[in-house]
Amino acid sequence: MTFRVTAFRSSALGRMKAAAAAALMLASAGASAINLQQAYEQALQNDPAYRAAFYENQSGKESAIIGRAGLLPNVQANYNASKNHADIETSTALTHPEYISRVSTIQLRQTLFNVDAYARYKQGKAQALLSDQVFSVRGQEVLIRVMSAYFDALFADEQVALNTAQRDAYTEQSAVNQRLLKHGEGTRTDVLEVQARLELSEANLIEAKDNQTTARNTLAGIIGGDPGNLVGLNDTFRMLPLSPSRLDEWKALALKENPELQAQTTSVEVAKQEILKARAGHAPRLDFVASYSKNASETINTFNQDSTVRAIGIQLNVPLYSGGSVNATSRQAVAGLERSRADLQGKTDKTLIEVSKQFSAVQSSIAKVNALNRAVESSNLLIKATEQSIKGGVRINLDLLNAQQQLFTAKRDLAQARYNYMMASLRLRAAAGTLDASDVTRTASYFR
Repeated sequence: MTFRVTAFRSSALGRMKAAAAAALMLASAGASAINLQQAYEQALQNDPAYRAAFYENQSGKESAIIGRAGLLPNVQANYNASKNHADIETSTALTHPEYISRVSTIQLRQTLFNVDAYARYKQGKAQALLSDQVFSVRGQEVLIRVMSAYFDALFADEQVALNTAQRDAYTEQSAVNQRLLKHGEGTRTDVLEVQARLELSEANLIEAKDNQTTARNTLAGIIGGDPGNLVGLNDTFRMLPLSPSRLDEWKALALKENPELQAQTTSVEVAKQEILKARAGHAPRLDFVASYSKNASETINTFNQDSTVRAIGIQLNVPLYSGGSVNATSRQAVAGLERSRADLQGKTDKTLIEVSKQFSAVQSSIAKVNALNRAVESSNLLIKATEQSIKGGVRINLDLLNAQQQLFTAKRDLAQARYNYMMASLRLRAAAGTLDASDVTRTASYFR
């Protein structure tokens, strides 16, 4: 009796493994399968947040041209035509002339000395650079988002496959136990034990499918459509050692390359130019001005006269008093600079903490993956040993169920640890400022 039950249990476990493998292969193969590289490329085209960042960067690049415009020549053309009715009274007569006056002017103005224009030029260049740096941050963010969503969707697929295989194995085992009990060869306890595990596996499968739907919808929102089948992890998953290998080297990289810190440093420069702009309210302005004007009956005094005027010279404007607004604006700008400096220090501290956190996460993930690999191997051996012990009457049905559950839990935790390792590696590179599209290709090598 014991031998027949054990033989079934052994074969049921084999079918559970085979069903899980088949389900995972089905979820990661086929002509419509999408791989990690394709998901990233689709995200660059369709992710709303990244598209918004792209156009924001396009807008920000124009700041350099706008700032430079104040230092370049400004040319204006004016034309004025008006019909006039005049009453002219002299000591001998009263006349009522009607005439059309026309004035055409073209003027060129070139800044010679203008502190405000120079500050706007420097600030415009800094703002354009800031826009590029912020866009670099957004690029890293979309890479992290699509990777995280892809991994979550794959992990959800794996959990559905494993839960389905486990549920099917319990279903088959429950049916056999019912038959054995009917023929007087099994026990009521065995039936209840398997039935309890079966009900729990049904609940876990429902939860896994809900998580799968949520994860796939999240990925679809990033890549702009249904992801279809996902390419899964290679069977031979190998972790690469960190390079550089020391934490202080990663921190040095972050201080030098992190785009968020670079953007905040540029924000400090923008704030400095804002001070110069504000203080320019006290500075004189000197312009070179040239004009060409053609006039016909411009005024009543030039009635029936045409004239052409060519003028060239300089214009000096000296501000004297503006009600205290220049001083107040300057103080505001100084406060803005100090705030930017404080933000830079805060982001520097936050970045260094993130580098330390992800560096430790990578190292602990490597150790955890290795430990869980051994746990899966041990769980497989435990199942075989438990089956042999049941044959000898040392172990019981519950022991085998526990061993099977331990194997399932170890496989689930191993899958999660692998994804955590890859995400920690990517986040470490992002914090250090070295994350780019090549990391997508490198990470894609872990997949089929």
